[in-house]
Amino acid sequence: MSGVWIFDKNGVARLIAKPTRESFEQKEPPHPGTATAPGARPRVLVYLPANQVIRSYSELEHRLAELGWTRYHNDTQPELIQFHRSEDSPHLISLPRNFAGFRSLHMYDIVVKNRSYFEVRDPSA
Repeated sequence: MSGVWIFDKNGVARLIAKPTRESFEQKEPPHPGTATAPGARPRVLVYLPANQVIRSYSELEHRLAELGWTRYHNDTQPELIQFHRSEDSPHLISLPRNFAGFRSLHMYDIVVKNRSYFEVRDPSA
């Protein structure tokens, strides 16, 4: 494994295979709601029936509501936004409150629970 190991403020190490100056200076995500690891390809969540790229939680909440998801208010985890299908359903979508923290992991969770309606794509596709 060649590259440079970087330690964040919590002491967690990560390997940068092909380091650039930008990969060391990067503080904020270049595209909110996308992967930020150096060399990682950013992703976008697409609502398939309208071929719409989801760019905010308000757009996502609107589309999820159309599919029967409702906002789940959980006072024990205020850092999360959660949606559920019904009180009896085990399905729950948990997202970070700040859209800048919306990552491909969250996108794929939405896709798995709504297979025919959402897709994760490269932004250039």
